[in-house]
Amino acid sequence: MQVRTSALTVLALAASASAFLPATPSFVRNGVSVKDMFGESKSITLSDIEKELNYEPGKASTDFAKKYAHLVGVDVKTVGEAFAEFTAELGFSVNALYKNMVTDIVGTTHLIAVNARFTRDPVWCLGIMTALDLLLKNYPEKEVADKIVSSLFKCIGMDEAEVRAEAKSIEEWAKGKSKDEIEAALGAADPSNPFGAVAASIKDDQFWMYSRYFGLGLVRVMDIAGVEMDKDEVYPIMENWMTEKLGRPSLTACNDSDMYFKVKAKLDMMETMMKEIEIREKKRMAERLEDKAEAAIRAADREEKFQQEVESEKKAPVSETKDTVDV
Repeated sequence: MQVRTSALTVLALAASASAFLPATPSFVRNGVSVKDMFGESKSITLSDIEKELNYEPGKASTDFAKKYAHLVGVDVKTVGEAFAEFTAELGFSVNALYKNMVTDIVGTTHLIAVNARFTRDPVWCLGIMTALDLLLKNYPEKEVADKIVSSLFKCIGMDEAEVRAEAKSIEEWAKGKSKDEIEAALGAADPSNPFGAVAASIKDDQFWMYSRYFGLGLVRVMDIAGVEMDKDEVYPIMENWMTEKLGRPSLTACNDSDMYFKVKAKLDMMETMMKEIEIREKKRMAERLEDKAEAAIRAADREEKFQQEVESEKKAPVSETKDTVDV
């Protein structure tokens, strides 16, 4: 009997109904053939269903369960709790123009950090610092922007100084290197340098998890290496680095790089508009100050002329006049 994965549902219903039947149906006893997501045929019996129904977290006989069994029952903060901690740590109201963006950063970064498969590496650190620098560089109050960054790392349980140090290690290593040299280091996975060490750790971990900040870290490395910062130039390089050099899917990383350039273009446009507004305001202020200065000069001139007239009247001789009356 050849059916697809929906046979699991049939077996489950048959297994539950078998308690009320005089005998177990033959297709449940003998099993059915189903196709998994890879198209391979597998036989599933009633005992398989019972094992699934009696499943205990971390007890499965898989590599994934064995690796992460120690995390069973660990208390994980919710997004709401993480944001509440961020707000309490910040102690300021986020600017209205940045509120949605900051909320999204806190939520997505928390979900990345609490994932069992997530592993922080220097490229990821470089990516998150690149993203924060880009998004907050025009924040009105510089001290509040710095506090937003520090509060973010505290609410996700990371040390800001360590993250910055790891990001700087990749930047310092990449300075002066060409794209070909960086690709060679990525492909060789040489643990003697920070970039190669990251590549080696990725290749050794079959459950390594990609996140957007890793992709942005690679974009920043390309920037340091002199790659033109255009999405059409970066896309094929990102595809090559992820697929050929690291052996990982590239679609999400390429989409993240495209999104980075879209956001950057919007922010650059906003920055240009803000500078134009600032220039116009300064010009208007200069014109107003010039008008005030001219008005003050005119008032001073009038005052000086008035004083001269007063002085001239004081110095002029008094002429005696004789009034005559004709009778």
